[in-house]
Amino acid sequence: MKPTTMTLLCLHFLLATAIDDFEGWIDDAVRRYEDQSAFIMNADVTRPALDGAVRDVEAKRTVITVRKDGAGDFKTITGAVRSIATGNWSRTIVKIGPGVYREKVTVDRARPYVTFYGDPKNPPRIAYGATARKVGTWSSATVIVESDHFVAANVIFENSAPRPKDGELGGQASALRISGDMAAFYNCKFLGYQDTLCDDVGRHYFNNCYMRGTVDFIFGNGKSLYEDCHMESVAKGVTAITAQARMTPTEHSGFSFVRCSINGTGNATLSRAWKQSSRVVFLYTYMGRLIQPAGWDDKGNKSRDKTVFYGEYKCSGPGANTDKRVRYSRLLTDTQAQPFLSKSFINADLWLSPPPNFILK
Repeated sequence: MKPTTMTLLCLHFLLATAIDDFEGWIDDAVRRYEDQSAFIMNADVTRPALDGAVRDVEAKRTVITVRKDGAGDFKTITGAVRSIATGNWSRTIVKIGPGVYREKVTVDRARPYVTFYGDPKNPPRIAYGATARKVGTWSSATVIVESDHFVAANVIFENSAPRPKDGELGGQASALRISGDMAAFYNCKFLGYQDTLCDDVGRHYFNNCYMRGTVDFIFGNGKSLYEDCHMESVAKGVTAITAQARMTPTEHSGFSFVRCSINGTGNATLSRAWKQSSRVVFLYTYMGRLIQPAGWDDKGNKSRDKTVFYGEYKCSGPGANTDKRVRYSRLLTDTQAQPFLSKSFINADLWLSPPPNFILK
């Protein structure tokens, strides 16, 4: 059947709208990057960049110790978290001794400014085995963080449930769900299979972290910057590394991966269009042979070809060849890539602090 004139007009309108939306978003991102860069260049360099209220909170520190051998303030991480007063207004550092802590931990919304800190030479492992089949994907995470301004450094987050078949219904099992805003993770590991890291909502920063999984093992609707991270697929068949859940053009969420690496097994795409307006960008990232020539997956929903934003910029490795990429993905120009290379993507100058620099004794 030949398409009618009205059908062709509708298709043309939808395509034009999608292009306008993409170009408008890029223009807005570039504008915000330039504005913040100008502010930094013109600011007094001796003045801390953090928001004043955040700076005051970070200047106050309370330290709680957790040791499995009983030599600390608490034997469990849950006990330490529950000891923190609700509405606390100081950075509370939970120093966690080495060992495996088999517990399901929740940092609720009423306890902001919490840090989990482990020894970088012997990091603690928090492990639990809940699955979607038992409690649902969202509640399966070993560690659930709902509060703002959370930080973790040198910690292993693991969902220890047995490995399911790749893509098995009910086999989703998350190691961490981060649902708070302005969170940072340094030198952490996230271990699981399907849906390992639930990057749920909020602005998040991951630096020098390792993520292991099979299917969609970085997923959610966060607005997150991943720098110098390593992703390892242990899938046996067709899989996707990420699944970003932006639903509408008005949302500002998305994943930006900068100077990362992707290795492992399986026949992988960089991301699949979990939701209508999914956004994922890879920049200066090494892509192993597991990344398939098409690069991206619309989940068989061709309407999403016009609404997703999938971009690549100066990536390397055997999986980075873009000659056979899907037509709806984009090779970013220098100007388009710049906002996603900067921490301004997550407004980090207002809230991001480095991890504490002491070592557990």
